Parts: sequence; structure tokens; C-alpha cells
Amino acid sequence: MVRPRLIERLNARLHRKLTLISAAAGFGKTTLLSEWIAVCEQPVAWLSLDEEHNDPTRFLVYVVSALQTLTLSKVEGKTQLGEGVLRALKSPQLPPLNSLLTTLINEITAVSENVILVLDDYHRIESEPVDQALEFLVQYLPSTSMHLVIATREDPPLPLARLRARGQLTEVRAPDLRFTQVETTEFLNQTMNLNLSTEEITALENRTEGWIAGLQLAAISLQGHQDTATFIKSFSGSHYFVLDYLVEEILEQQPKSIQNFLLSTSILDRLCGSLCDAVLLQASTPGQEILEYLERTNLLLVPLDNKREWYRYHHLFTDALQVRLTQGHPDPVAELHLRACAWYEQNNFRPSAIHHALAARHFERAADLIELEWSANSGSYYQNAAWTEWVQTLPDELVRTRTTLSIGLAWELLFSGQLQAAENRLKDADRLLELTSDSLEASPSSQDEKIFCSQQGLLGVAWAFHAQALSDNAGTIKHARQTLNLLSETNHYIAGLASSLLGLAYWRNGDLEMAVQYMSDAIARLRTTGHLLFAISGSYTLAGIKIAQGRLFDAVNLYKETLLFSTAQGEPVLPGTTDLHLGLSKLYHEQGNEEAAKQHLQKCETLDKRAALPEWPYGLYLFQAQLKVEQGDLDDALKLLEEAGQLYRRSPVPNLCPVAALKARVWLRQGRLAEALGWVREQGLSIDNELSYLQEFEYITLARVLIAQYRRVSTEKTFQKAIALLAQLYSAAEAGNRSGSMIEILILQAIINEAQGNLSSALKFLERALTLAETEGYLRIFVNEGEPMARLLYEALSREITPDSNYVQRVLTAFPLNDLEQKRSLKTQSQVAELLEPLSKREIEVLHLIADGRTNQEIAKTLFLSVNTVKVHTRNIYGKLSAHHRADAVAKARTLGILSSI
Repeated sequence: MVRPRLIERLNARLHRKLTLISAAAGFGKTTLLSEWIAVCEQPVAWLSLDEEHNDPTRFLVYVVSALQTLTLSKVEGKTQLGEGVLRALKSPQLPPLNSLLTTLINEITAVSENVILVLDDYHRIESEPVDQALEFLVQYLPSTSMHLVIATREDPPLPLARLRARGQLTEVRAPDLRFTQVETTEFLNQTMNLNLSTEEITALENRTEGWIAGLQLAAISLQGHQDTATFIKSFSGSHYFVLDYLVEEILEQQPKSIQNFLLSTSILDRLCGSLCDAVLLQASTPGQEILEYLERTNLLLVPLDNKREWYRYHHLFTDALQVRLTQGHPDPVAELHLRACAWYEQNNFRPSAIHHALAARHFERAADLIELEWSANSGSYYQNAAWTEWVQTLPDELVRTRTTLSIGLAWELLFSGQLQAAENRLKDADRLLELTSDSLEASPSSQDEKIFCSQQGLLGVAWAFHAQALSDNAGTIKHARQTLNLLSETNHYIAGLASSLLGLAYWRNGDLEMAVQYMSDAIARLRTTGHLLFAISGSYTLAGIKIAQGRLFDAVNLYKETLLFSTAQGEPVLPGTTDLHLGLSKLYHEQGNEEAAKQHLQKCETLDKRAALPEWPYGLYLFQAQLKVEQGDLDDALKLLEEAGQLYRRSPVPNLCPVAALKARVWLRQGRLAEALGWVREQGLSIDNELSYLQEFEYITLARVLIAQYRRVSTEKTFQKAIALLAQLYSAAEAGNRSGSMIEILILQAIINEAQGNLSSALKFLERALTLAETEGYLRIFVNEGEPMARLLYEALSREITPDSNYVQRVLTAFPLNDLEQKRSLKTQSQVAELLEPLSKREIEVLHLIADGRTNQEIAKTLFLSVNTVKVHTRNIYGKLSAHHRADAVAKARTLGILSSI
């Protein structure tokens, strides 16, 4: 029955984000939506929810599948709706759910039509992650791209008040859904073909309070009653009465063949003709005919698609039928489930087949199916919570006899952080594989040997992952190496996982060359298997290793190459792309390419979490804190570090720059030596400790604390402690070919020697640092040391002991004019100005380009001069400013305010 008043209301408010139809069972929510869809002019996707959709990944897969049933006009060059999400779900590491949802939103936005997605029976969802996913969709999905409709018995945990206040919510509730007297009359006398008086209709309306299911139940029963007045008078009761009524007054009124059909098929969540035939075996009437009959006679059958292929019973009716079915007939119920299981298996609906095998308590068959599901999806992270729940439903003694189940459950437990439980399952798998090995020796089989090798590989990688989670690097390396030795050259997926774990383990050990070797191998192998997410996240990790080596240009090239690879995949933007932009921004900033750094940081912030790895917010906050430090906003920097600390979650990637150590460095800049010394005590740091690579940054920070302590109280003991610690740190960094660390250590050695008055030693250390840094374009590493480093660089230039004076001049031009220089320059500015002949306009132009670090040839090209003319202008500038070299000229021009006039 069409309800124009409600349909007009739904149509008129499609410009809003969300329509919520919320009322108790039996108020006609699904029926109203079905009627609306029949006349709606926009494409509609429908998803009926049940308990299996509480797994967020499964929920997302079904949402995509529903959307893919639509025939839509696609924007040219865009990916088919849902392809990006399904591809991401097959990645070795499940992306964050919000990233997947963002991908889906981008794909929906690319569709030219405004589509409608109906989520029916949302009250069956009891999963917080699914609720959060729904909230994310509602928040970020443009209303111009898709309208979301939710039908539910209870309000979902959404910010309804906010949506209501913003005019983004349409609500249809029980008072709206109740039949009016006019609708009740039409329904009873026209739809149900009853001939009731106005008084009888009013009585029924009052008794049911407009509850549509009650009216429908009453109407069905009235069709077989002669004394309608007596029936109407007695029609009342509670929920339990209605359940009894459904059985006694509806089920028992049907022919025996229909009763048998209803009871036998009540075990099914969804019904189609061939499935019903399989469950009933040799029924005299085809299942499709009976379903069409039930729909025609309004026997509480709900169509699930426009093709009238799939149906379900009204939930209350299902409950009543199942109660009746199980009363005194437990054995046939198990047989019905097994028939359904066989149909679902033959039609490639393995999850539903597993559900029915478990319901039949046929655990051996369920175990076979669950193993097949693991083998089909291992590496895609598709199963996760649902798969684990299936396995845990099986008797534990059965699970412990199945190798694949033991390995699969171990992996799921590892992913959820249950390390001891995972270890127990790994030991079970070890024991089972030992038995399999003995069996293969006695009776060889090439197919069994192939399965055995694959299981060995997965188990070996699982043991390596377990060791890594326990911070056992030696164990990680041992198991990963053993796995690689066992595998064939063609098993790229498992070998790629093993290589990645080896790369991370060697990184944690400080053996960066081996880390690069294995991580590169992992990326190459996993690219060939189509695991695009790993290709990006692995490349980001590899770039981090190269940065630790001090190979900045290699890292830049790797980031750029991976960005090209990511972009070539098309829309949606792959997770990890945001991180690549962040990495490039940090490197360009270090190298002084501020324009490029700014562009990539803006791109990174624009993409946001939609295309980021889980660790991205932490890395972004650290970089923003660094920028605040450089700008002198130290309090803001500490706030950002505090927020970063709250975001940090342990991962296989080593955290080489802990937040606590970064905060200690900020305290030193603020002159808060006491807090920094407190951090040293809390961490138990001492120059007598054995150094480790993972704590290298912390020990370099300890050296900075000692230098600050020496500057405050210049004692020989503190000086010797700092010198000794820096010497140890340098030896360790040099042994590991970590030139990035070597540069920072050399800089600190130069600074403390300068503070002690040993300028000769300071300049030797500085020269070595500059030699290492120049080849990779380091800049900020010097600038961030402030005035002491500026003094040393000027001194090195004046003594002509720098490896490349142009490079040093470029570094010096990046230094801000500090307060000390400003005071000194102001004192003599008027005196110097009187002695100087003013610079010509052309000389000021040349001076500006010198300050930018341009060579004579570049200046000549820019100003359309000869190189010789540029040299003449430069000599004139030196003479007028009493400067000895380029950096001296730039510094004096800044002091006099000449450059500010450009």
C-alpha cells in the first residue's frame, strides 16, 4: 500500500545527508522504504543487515557489493565504484577503516548520479567499529553524492542532535509510521479485501495503536473468521501473545505443504527458490513458486531486491517459526542446516556455508570450510574477527589437530596482540607439521609437499612476527632467515613478508646496509604479488632507513618514485600517499628547498587521513613541533610533542626519536636544564652504559645536556664526560655507516670545543661535518644550532678551511639574524653607514642574488651580464661594505638593512 504523505516527505528531503526511520518492530519501516524505492527516480542500493555485519570489514564489503549492483554513469578515467576498497582489502596489511571509507567516499563522489544507500535493520549492529564507520560516512559523505537511509528499531549512536541542528537529518518515527484512520481503512478494506465497518476499523486502530504488523496479523486472521466483531474485541496482547498468535492463527491456518515449507526454510536468513529447493529436497512445488505465493498472500515475506529473487521472512515470524521447528524436532533441524550448507558451498557463499555447518554442529565439515576460507584470504586480512569467531566456535581439541587452523588462529591472535595465546597455537602448528613431515617421508606427494612448504613458510613468518612483537631481534632474524631458506623462488608473498621482517630487525640492530638489502627485496617481491599498500608503506620505511644512513638524495628519489607509482594506480588515492608527501616535505626543508617543502606539506595536510598510514598523525605532529622550535615558538612546540606522545602506538618500525628526548631538547633551548637533567635520570642514561643503536638519539641528547651543563658551570669533569660520550657515539655511528648521526655528533664536538676555547679542534670537527653534509645537501642540521655554529662557520670561511665555500655561504644565508648580532650591528650601524659609499641599484641586485647562494655564472645569466661584469660588481660590493668574502658581505648588508630594501 502506497503512503503518499510519507513518500512525499522522503522525496522532499533528499538534499539532506541522512534519513532515519526509527521505530519498534512491525511499524512498516522496510515496507515504506520498498514502496518509496518503487517510485524513486534515483539509483538505490539496499543492504539488509544482520549479525555477520558486526565485523567492520565484512560490513564494508557488503556495502560495496550493494553499491556495485547499481548501474551508474561513471566520470571518465575514474575507477569503478568500490574497486579501490576491495583492492585495498586484499593488501597484506589492512588499511585503517577510515582510510577505506575515505576511498569509498571518493569513489562515490566520482559517480555522476546522486545515489541512495539504504541500511535496513541497523539495530542488528552491535559493533562499535561499525558504528564509528557509519558516523564517519555521515560526517564526510557529501549530500550531493549520496543520501543515506537507515531503518532501525533503535537509534544508532550518531550525533543526531548536531545533524538535527544543522538541518542535515530527516526523521521518521513511530508516530509518523502509525496508520492514520484513512490509511487503516484503505489497508483493511482494499489491500486485505475485508469489508469492515467504520466502527470495526476504529476499534482495530485503537487496539493496535496504528501498529502495522498488528493490523496485518489481525487482517490475515480476519480473512478466515465469520464473527469479525468478536475477533476484533478480543484482539489484544503483548509481544509473547503475538508470537503465539503467529503460530496458532497464521501458520496452522496454512496447508500442510506450506507449513512444512515455512518451518523448514525458517533456518535461512535469506531465501531464494533454488536454496529452498535444496533445503526441502524433493518438494512437490518449486521453491520459487511458493515464495511468489507467500508474497501474493502477504504472508510476512519481505522482498530483498527488485528482481524478486531474494526474500526474507518478517523477523517476528522467523522467531515464531524457529521456536515451533525446534520443539520436539532437533535432529531434522541439523539436517536442514547441512542441506543449506551444501547449497551455499556449491554456490561459492562459503561464509554462509560455515554458518550452517556450525549451526548443525558438524564441526569437521565446518573446519574444512574454515580452512578453505583462510587459504583463500590469507594475506588480505579479510577474515579477522569473523574468522577468529568461527574457529573459536569449534571444539578446541579439533582445532589443535588442524595445521591450517592453528597457524591461522595464531596469526589472528598476533594481530590482536595476544602473544601468549598466539605462542600456544604456534607450538601446536609446530607439532602438527612435524607429524606431517614424518608422513611425507613415508608416503611422498608433490601436492602435499607444496602445501607443507607453504604452511612451513607461514608458520616461520608467524614465529618471526611473534619474536618481533617481543622485541627479540635475534629471534626475528633466526625465524625469518629459516623461512627464506625453506621457500621456493616463486613464493614471493611469504618470502616478501620474511624479508620485510628481516629488514626491520636489522634496522633495529643498527645494521642499515642489511636493512636496506632486505627491505628492498621485500618491496620487489610484494609488488609482483599486487600488494600495493605494502609497496608504498615498505618504500616509506626504506626511505626512513636511507635517511638514517644520511643518504638524503636517495630518500628523496625513493619518495618521488613511489609517489609516481602510487599516482599511476589512479583513484582513489592509495593509503601511504600522505606519508610520502610528509617525508618529502621534511627532506626538502632539511636541504633548504622551502618552496618544495611547503608544497608537499600542504598536499600532505590536504590529503589528511584519507590516504595515510596509521602512524602518519604522529609523524606530522613531530614535524610541526620541529618547525615551531625553529620559529622560536617553544611552548607551542612542547604542546605538539605532548599531543604526539598521546598518538604514538608501538609498531614494527623503530621509534628512533622518542618524544621524551625531543622534549628534553626543547627544554635545553628554553634554558630549563633542571628538567632536562630530570629526563636523564628517568631514562637511566649514563656515559658508562653500553650504547645501542635504538637509543642513539637519546644518548646524543644526553651529550647536548652535558654541553648545556658545561656552558652553565664550566668544569673539566663535565667537559671530559661530553667529549668521551661523543667519541663513543661517533665510533658507533661510523662503524654503522650512519653519516646522518656522524654529522650531528661532529657538530656537537665542534661546539663544545669552541665553548672550551679550543678553536683549532672545533674547526677540525666542523670541517669533517661539512665534508659529509655537503654531498647530501644538509642545511638545517647546522642552522638549528644557532649562533655558536654561525660563529664557527664564519671563522672557517675566514681561514679558508671549508671544503666548499659556496656550500658554507649557502648555509650561512639561511641563519636568522639573532639578537646578539642585532645589538652589535645597531651600535655601529650609523658609524659604518657614514663611511660607506651607497650601493648602486645594480649592486643591490647582485647582492640579493649572492644572498640566495647563486654562482657568478648564474647571476650573469639572470641579470643578462657577462661574468666579468658580475665580478666587478662583487669587488665593488666588498669594498663598500669592507667585506672579505660573500658570506661576510651578506651578513654586513643584513646588519645595515640593505637587503631588506630589495
